[in-house]
Amino acid sequence: MRPDPPRFASPSVTEVKESILRHLRTHLLSDPADASSRDWWFATCLAARDWTTLRMGTWKPGASRQVYYLSLEYLMGRLMLNNLINTGLYRSVDLALAEFGQDLAILAEEEPDMGLGNGGLGRLAACFLDSLATLDLPATGYGIFYEFGLFQQEFKDGRQVEQPDAWKRFGNPWSVVRPELSVTVGLYGRVEDHPGDAEGSGRKRWSPGRIVVGVPWDILIVGYGSHTVNRLRLWESKASHEFDLATFDRGDYIEAVREKAESETISKVLYPNDSTSTGKELRLVQQYFFVACSLQDLVRRHVKEGHDWDSLPGHAVIQLNDTHPSVAILELMRIMVDESAVPWERAWDITRRTFAYTNHTLLPEALETWTVELFSKVLPRHLQIAERINEAFLAETVEVRWPGNHDKKRILSLFEEGHAKSLRMAHLAVLGSFSTNGVAAMHTRLLKARLFPEFDELFPERFSNKTNGITPRRWLHACNPGLSGLICEAVGDGWVGDLDRLLELEPFAEDASFLERVAQIKLENKVRLARVIADVCGVQVDPSALFDVQIKRLHEYKRQHLNLLHILALYQRLRDDPTLEITPRVFVFAAKAAPGYRLAKDIILAINRASALINQDPRIRGLLKIAFLPNYGVSLAERIIPAADLSEQISTAGKEASGTGNMKLALNGALTIGTLDGANVEILEAVGLQNIFIFGRTVEEIAELRAVGYRSWDRYEGQAELRRVIDLLASPALAVDGSHGGPSIRHSLLEGGDPFLVLEDFADYVACQDRAGEAFQDGPDWTRRATLNIARVGRFSSDRTVREYAREIWRVPVPEPQRIGVAL
Repeated sequence: MRPDPPRFASPSVTEVKESILRHLRTHLLSDPADASSRDWWFATCLAARDWTTLRMGTWKPGASRQVYYLSLEYLMGRLMLNNLINTGLYRSVDLALAEFGQDLAILAEEEPDMGLGNGGLGRLAACFLDSLATLDLPATGYGIFYEFGLFQQEFKDGRQVEQPDAWKRFGNPWSVVRPELSVTVGLYGRVEDHPGDAEGSGRKRWSPGRIVVGVPWDILIVGYGSHTVNRLRLWESKASHEFDLATFDRGDYIEAVREKAESETISKVLYPNDSTSTGKELRLVQQYFFVACSLQDLVRRHVKEGHDWDSLPGHAVIQLNDTHPSVAILELMRIMVDESAVPWERAWDITRRTFAYTNHTLLPEALETWTVELFSKVLPRHLQIAERINEAFLAETVEVRWPGNHDKKRILSLFEEGHAKSLRMAHLAVLGSFSTNGVAAMHTRLLKARLFPEFDELFPERFSNKTNGITPRRWLHACNPGLSGLICEAVGDGWVGDLDRLLELEPFAEDASFLERVAQIKLENKVRLARVIADVCGVQVDPSALFDVQIKRLHEYKRQHLNLLHILALYQRLRDDPTLEITPRVFVFAAKAAPGYRLAKDIILAINRASALINQDPRIRGLLKIAFLPNYGVSLAERIIPAADLSEQISTAGKEASGTGNMKLALNGALTIGTLDGANVEILEAVGLQNIFIFGRTVEEIAELRAVGYRSWDRYEGQAELRRVIDLLASPALAVDGSHGGPSIRHSLLEGGDPFLVLEDFADYVACQDRAGEAFQDGPDWTRRATLNIARVGRFSSDRTVREYAREIWRVPVPEPQRIGVAL
C-alpha cells in the first residue's frame, strides 16, 4: 500500500529564499553579508531537508512487508544535488541562490563525500536505497555511522599515503540524531544456564562483560518523483558510562575514560586494518554491534505494531548485503530463544524465513571466517548457537542426504577444521536464510557450481540471480547534465524513472546531427576532466585524445597492472620508432589500495613511476599521458565517468562478481574493453559484439589451463614484447630515489606464478587495445557505437534489480509509478 500523499505544495522561489535565510540566521548564526560558501551550502541543505521531511508519507503499520537492508557500507557520495533533483527542488533552489549572488554548482563543492563506504558493495547499497524509495517500497537501511571513512589518499613520491577521512568534522546537514531510540549491546562475558530453561529448549543466560550504547542517526532517502522518503539508520557507539568519576578524582585520568574510548572506537573507522589480532577483533565487534542494534530496532517496531514472533517473516524481510552482517542470524536466534523463550525449532524456522543473503564474491579470501577462539571470546553465546545449528544440520540434513559421507559433512559444516578452527560466515548466511542470490548471471552460475554446489543440491530453490544495477538519477541525470539534457530533448524525460526507455534512442545512432551533439558533449566533459587532471596531477592532457579509464578498488584480480603493462608496451614501441603514429591516449587511473595490501600499493607506485617517466619523455611527443587521480570516491567518479571514452573492465574471468563501474561508464557513452567476467557478459549481450571490445581467456579455458599446469615463465620467455615490458617494469628506469614498485610485481607475475593470469592474457589484451585505438580514429563511427551503448544498457538500472528482489525474493508488491514533477 502507498504511503499517504505528500502534505505540501512545491515551494516558490520566494519561499525557498526565506527558508535559506532563516536557516542561515537561526541555525548558523550568520548574515548574508558575511556568510561563507559553507554557510550558504549548509543553510541550503537544511532548507531542502525541511521540504524532504514534509514529503514523507506514513506507511500503514502492517500494510506491507518491510524490507530491512543490512550493509556494513553505504557509499553515498554527496547528497545535496541528488536530493534537489529527486524532490524537484533543483530549479527553485538554483534561482533562489542566484538572487543571493550564489552559484549552486559552486556551493555543491562544499559538501564532503560521506565516509560510509569504500567500493562497489557500498555503492550498490546506495543505489538500492535510491531505487527502493523511487519505487515507493517501504524500506530501512541499517549500518554504522562511521566517524572516519576508509582514508584520504595522498601520493608522496608516488606512494600511497593514508590520512584520516574526517568527513563529518564540521557537522553534516543530512543526519539527525535520535537519542530516544538508543539501545544497549553486550560483548564478551560468560554464558550460564537459564533458570527458566525447559528440558532441551536450549535457553541460556548471557552475562556480557561489557555494555555499549548504540545511538541511531537517520539520513532521509528521497525517491525520484515518488511519494516515499525512507530512512538510512546508522549506529554510533557510545560508552554506557561517560567516565569513572572516582578514578578521575584519584588522578588516574586516562583510566577514567578508558571505557568511553574503547566503546566509541567501534564506530570510529570504516574497515579497521585486520592484519593484526586487535584489528580482527574490532572488525568482529563492529559487525555484531550494528546488527545487534538494528535487530533491536526492528523488533521494537514489530512489537509496537502489535505483532508476535510467528508473524515476523510476514511483516519483515532482512536482506544481508554480503557476509558482514550474517552474525544477525545468530543474534535473532539468541533474542528469540534466550530473551523471549521461543522454542528452538520454532525460532530456527522463523529465522530461516526472515533472512535473505546476497553473495558478492567468489574469492576465497573474501569469504569471511572467524576463528573459534576469537568468536568465543567476543560472542560466547553466539558460538554455542552456531554449534547447535551445525550439529542439527549435519545430523538431520546432510547425513540423511549423504549417509556416512564424511567429506560432505566436512564441506558443508559451518566450521572449518584446520590450524585454527573457524566459523564460516558464508555457510551460515546460506543455511540461515530462505534465499541466496548472486549479482550477475555468470557469478550466480559459478556460485552454484563452484562455491556452494552441495548447498545448491540440498536447496536448489533458494538460489537465484539478481544482476546488479545502478541508479540513473545520479549516474547520468545528475553527473552528466549535458548528455541527460540531450536525451530528454530526443525522447523525453521518462527514462530517468524507466531506464528501458533509452531504447528509444537507437534510431538516433544513425542521425549525423545527433551524433555530432553527443560528440560535442563528450568533448566538453573531457575538457572539464582535463582541468581537474591539470589542477590535481599537474599534467596537461589533450581532450581530443582517447580517454582510457580504469577506476575501481585496487586489487590484483582487477588487474590494473595488466593495464600498466600495455602502457609500457606502447611506450617501448614509441621509443623504438619515434615516427610511429598511434592513437593519442590519456590513461586515467583512480583507486585506493587497502592499507595492509602491499602488492596493491606497489602497483600504485609503479603506475605513478611510469607516469613520471612517460609524461616527461619528449620522444613520446605527448601521444601517451598517465594521470592517477588520488582519493577516489563518488564525487571524483562523477567527474571522470562522463569524460571516459574507453572503460577498462579487465578482471580475470571468474573473479569479478558483477561490477557496477562497467554499467556507469557504458551508460555515459564509454565503450567497454573487458573480459567475459561479471556483468561484462550481459553488457555484451545488451550492446552487441560490434560495440564492445572483448579479450582474454574464458572461465572454462582458465580451468583447462590450470588443469594442465600454467607456467607464467613460458609466456615471459616466449613473447618478446612482454619480456621487454616486464624487464622495463623492474628496471631502475622506473625508480625514484632508488626505490620502485616493479620488482614485487615482477615477482608476483613470475616467481609467484601469476595467480590472476596477467601474462596469459597480455598478448590478446594488447591486440584488442590496438583494435580499440584504430576504431577511435573514426570519430563518427565511435560516437555511433557509444550512442548504441547508451541506448541499450537500460537493463542495468537498479530500479530493475530492486523490482526483481521485490517480486521474487522479498514478496513485496511494487506499485505503479505516479511521478511528481522533478524537472531540472
